[in-house]
Amino acid sequence: MKSIKSLSSSISASESLKARLTLSFSLMGAIWIVGLIGHFTPLLEWPALFLYLFGSIGLVLYRGNKLGEWQKMYLAGGNLKKSLKWGGIAGALLFAMDIINTVMYYKNGGAPMAGMEFILVNGSLLYLFPILILAEEFLWRGIMFSAMIEKGVNKHLTVFLTTIFYVLNHFAVAPVGMQERALMGMMAFPIGILGGYLVLKTKNIWGSVLVHITTMLSMVLDIFVIPQLIR
Repeated sequence: MKSIKSLSSSISASESLKARLTLSFSLMGAIWIVGLIGHFTPLLEWPALFLYLFGSIGLVLYRGNKLGEWQKMYLAGGNLKKSLKWGGIAGALLFAMDIINTVMYYKNGGAPMAGMEFILVNGSLLYLFPILILAEEFLWRGIMFSAMIEKGVNKHLTVFLTTIFYVLNHFAVAPVGMQERALMGMMAFPIGILGGYLVLKTKNIWGSVLVHITTMLSMVLDIFVIPQLIR
């Protein structure tokens, strides 16, 4: 009887892993396809952005609420205290680096991110930042990252690949010019690397969320405050 239960549990865990891996990569593919199609229409990348936001959060909430996979996706369990501690330190470091780099960028004649400023203010996207942070962390450092680790993918390769996917995703969902997408992708790379290793070491996503919140605050300063101070 025990062996039957053990076999059943093993099959269930295997099916759960396969579903999480398939769903996370399928969502990524759908986002990129919708973004590519939208780019050549008047809708631009907005449909892809909203699929990204609500698809990522909806997928993780469904798997967590219906199937109890919170811990498997690193949204519960692990070492929360350590995650938040090092997330705060890493976030502060990235915040300082971003502000310094932005000041140098504008002093060297860099162009303001006019496209991002327009959609943040006129499109009210600024108020979606908390949802955007959760969507990004839930997908890249949550369900996809955890499934790859559980699948046995090399841990360093997992950090690198999920970071690269996260960086490339900015080109699929950001309805701004390519230069601004590239700038956001550059900002995303250290978030992905530091956040990935934080999650890897703690098996908890919330330190990476803290890193992301801190860098988003620096991005707001980059766009709205620093250009005014340097003029």
